[in-house]
Amino acid sequence: MFRRISCYYSLLLISFLLVSSAITGVLCWGVINVKSKFAGSQRSFLDLKDHDSKRQLRLLAGVDLPLGGSGRPDGIGLYYAKIGIGTPAKDYYVQIDTGSDIMWVNCIQCEECPRRSSLGIDLTLYDIKDSATGKLVSCDQEFCYAINGGPLAGCTANMSCPYLEIYGDGSSTAGYFVKDIVLYDRVSGDLKTSSANGSVIFGCGATQSGNLDSSNEEALDGILGFGKSNSSMISQLASSGKVKNMFAHCLDGVNGGGIFAIGHVVKPKVNMTPLVPNQPHYNVNMTAVQVGHDFLNFTTDIFESGDRKGTIIDSGTTLAYLPEMIYEPLVTKILSLQPHLKIQTVHDEYTCFQYSESLNEGFPNVTFHFENSVLLKVYPNEYLFSFNGLWCIGWQNSGTQSRDRKNMTLLGGTAF
Repeated sequence: MFRRISCYYSLLLISFLLVSSAITGVLCWGVINVKSKFAGSQRSFLDLKDHDSKRQLRLLAGVDLPLGGSGRPDGIGLYYAKIGIGTPAKDYYVQIDTGSDIMWVNCIQCEECPRRSSLGIDLTLYDIKDSATGKLVSCDQEFCYAINGGPLAGCTANMSCPYLEIYGDGSSTAGYFVKDIVLYDRVSGDLKTSSANGSVIFGCGATQSGNLDSSNEEALDGILGFGKSNSSMISQLASSGKVKNMFAHCLDGVNGGGIFAIGHVVKPKVNMTPLVPNQPHYNVNMTAVQVGHDFLNFTTDIFESGDRKGTIIDSGTTLAYLPEMIYEPLVTKILSLQPHLKIQTVHDEYTCFQYSESLNEGFPNVTFHFENSVLLKVYPNEYLFSFNGLWCIGWQNSGTQSRDRKNMTLLGGTAF
């Protein structure tokens, strides 16, 4: 079964490079259609901020956890997709996450795993006995050595390689690694898709705790990590020659869906900016912020805080977070074009106002400049949100956040 794909959203291509461009087609090896958990629902700013707060715990916690650990995946993931696993293939709904490295799904022996979801999807527990291609990963295999930084004490050749993820909110998932066929769509030269597959090692979740267990109403079957580690699905497919080690995501902020395109983007021509080296996430160097025709005045060392450097790009975060030295003049400049607005503060932190005319004609575009002259232009209808008859600015002041998140620069869904 073939179907034509086209994408009219902004493009973010990540491997050792990051790209931003308007696109009309993607030519690559694989594509995964995604949906947003917030699609079709009116979420309050408190919902969005709570989502992002948990998400940031996950991103920041990932620095110190040896297995690509991060904040909790289920319940905070913004985009999820259906993939096939096994022979014969069964459908699984997994969170698509650029902030973590391993893929895992709930397994048949898990008693605490969710059996139903309020997202209107059917959950499936993976059973290796039902798949002709499923194999256990033993403790003496290279993958087990690599992900654990060497041999595990007490883990012998005839034992399954275990995994454990402990997240920022105290939730955890534990189980063992298996290897099986994962199905995804492949894009051909005429922009049509057909089924493709590759062998991937992933976690088989046997024990869940905290927000990952059956108490989670918005449950999914697991998580598909698109992180930078060799253990991620895209890295494994690339090492086997199935795809090139890069991907793009085209996300529809209006309808709450989009695609993740795996492999080399040939069409259209894109501009590229390098990733910041030695960072656990997808960080890039922002060089300037432009509001309308004017540039904000700041030095680029504002994006450095301890070991954290650059701007984090994350598909799983809803809003955009800027250091106070950027946020304050940015908001002031945006509002200066409408000096007669009556500004209201909602929930003690959101800048809101009433406005009945065209947003794109009444407010300036905001353009982020990155290394190698890559530009990301955000229009007023993209950074302004409707809330109880008001329009509110989607940029958030990270200078008011606590500890590790203070003055962090992170661009979420409102920015791309």
